[in-house]
Amino acid sequence: MKKPRFGIDIDGTVTCPSTLIPHINKQYNVNITLDDVCEYDFLSAFPHPVDRGAFNTWFKENEPYMYEVSEVAKDAKNILTAWKNNFELYYISARGENVADITVNWFKTQAIPYDHIELLGSHDKLAAAKKHHVEAFFEDKHDNAVMLAEELKIPVVLFDTPYNRLAVPDNVVRVYNWHEANQFITNYFK
Repeated sequence: MKKPRFGIDIDGTVTCPSTLIPHINKQYNVNITLDDVCEYDFLSAFPHPVDRGAFNTWFKENEPYMYEVSEVAKDAKNILTAWKNNFELYYISARGENVADITVNWFKTQAIPYDHIELLGSHDKLAAAKKHHVEAFFEDKHDNAVMLAEELKIPVVLFDTPYNRLAVPDNVVRVYNWHEANQFITNYFK
């Protein structure tokens, strides 16, 4: 029997949504928290204007290290490990190919199972999700979750964060942790 295939975002889903914030705080001498990030844009949380170009340059230069030391979301490893025998785990990320080795090494170091890792360099995950025939998707970016759910007619598990709290269609299931994601998946695929 063919195992159902999942599409899984990495940053803010498998990694803790706040994992990059300490790096940003240190670089910019600010004290933002995840609760301050109310849009899918770290700059929205800054108490003062920041040059977007300079921020993007800093981020690009530092993303290999930040991804290398990213913190795993609570319970993600245990649940993904439990799923590996019953589901195919396809990670589809907006990260670029420039961090492919670091990303694969991170999965190996953290002992998080995977069947495939695809780094798109863009937030547009629809084509990759279609190509790989995923039957459910796990995401933290609101517009991605909505688009994937509506276009593919599959359930999308949206991990709740302050930056994704807009309304969602019925087949986008908002969860607050990996245990709730597991509960939904267990019921949906029984």
